[in-house]
Amino acid sequence: MIKKIFSTLIIILFATSIQAASKLDTIKQNGELRVGTTGDWDPMSMKDPATNKYKGFDIDVMRELAKDLGVKVNFVPAEWKTIVAGITADRYDISTSVTKTPKRAEVAGFTATYYKYGTVPLVLKKNLKKFSTWDSLNNNNVTIATTLGTSQEEKAKEFFPKSKLKSVEAPARDFQEVLAGRADGNITSSTEANKLIIKYPQLTIVPDGEKNPAFLAMMVPKGDKIWNDYVSNWIKKKQASGFFEKLLAKYNLKSL
Repeated sequence: MIKKIFSTLIIILFATSIQAASKLDTIKQNGELRVGTTGDWDPMSMKDPATNKYKGFDIDVMRELAKDLGVKVNFVPAEWKTIVAGITADRYDISTSVTKTPKRAEVAGFTATYYKYGTVPLVLKKNLKKFSTWDSLNNNNVTIATTLGTSQEEKAKEFFPKSKLKSVEAPARDFQEVLAGRADGNITSSTEANKLIIKYPQLTIVPDGEKNPAFLAMMVPKGDKIWNDYVSNWIKKKQASGFFEKLLAKYNLKSL
């Protein structure tokens, strides 16, 4: 009986130690930082289909983090609809930046933030007279496209309660529905919008201002304070060193 109790205690202590282990320890032991990223958000994370290699602001950030950890970086493909599930299922140790939302915070942890953006609508330039304000897009004859799993998908319900909302699934994107004439508009970050209107001159930003200032952060496993604190402190040190300012200038982005 005593032997059985002792064995049970050993199992409990072993299980507790596993639960208490931080990602920081396993990353250093494995020599690898696994990063979940969608690869479809210009200029934060973009995947080149020809080479399957990633580039962008967040990609540079993650490479720098891995370098300072003394490990290699492994970018794990993710989709917006499953990017949170990738953290909870241990498919990766951290994600590239996502918008901090209450729904995501229920199951995932968020590091310190390092970038802020506003939300803007995009429409076809030829339709700008008809859709010149946010309010003009809030109409039951209007279709607004969003990408499944993004924070904009939830925000569209708040901004356009009268409109028809159309969610598209990756690898398709919401702005492509506008370009194809299958939607009247979409909403996205001001960061991406400024890149899209250069790449697709037929698109334009509705001019009556940004809404919903939002903060970006990396997602990490919820409850792993050691790993979260490490990354958050690393972000603050890199901000103080000027690393982020140089990176913002490289990608022509505004300071936080």
